[in-house]
Amino acid sequence: MHAPHTYGRQAMGDEALKLAQLTDDVLFNDVWERPELSKRDRSLVTVAALLALYRLEQLPGHLVRALENGVAREELVEVITHLAFYAGWPAAHSAIQRLNAIPRQG
Repeated sequence: MHAPHTYGRQAMGDEALKLAQLTDDVLFNDVWERPELSKRDRSLVTVAALLALYRLEQLPGHLVRALENGVAREELVEVITHLAFYAGWPAAHSAIQRLNAIPRQG
């Protein structure tokens, strides 16, 4: 019997079931649910870390999540602009391209 298609399963497929389970159970069902930081704040931290570490493959999904968690596009642009001077211009340029690829709502 197959497990339900959770985010971990969708992202990692059927080959890495344990990694998918840990992603779902630990990261999204535990860490992201801790009350000490809001999901909005966690999104800002995550976007900043992904940009600074140049983890561009993960960035689009977390930019969308940040918008869903109440971070305004203008705030994401400001985070990217600010980090251009700490994480590097190429990282900021790549991040803004990924943000611009996300359709505006409304």
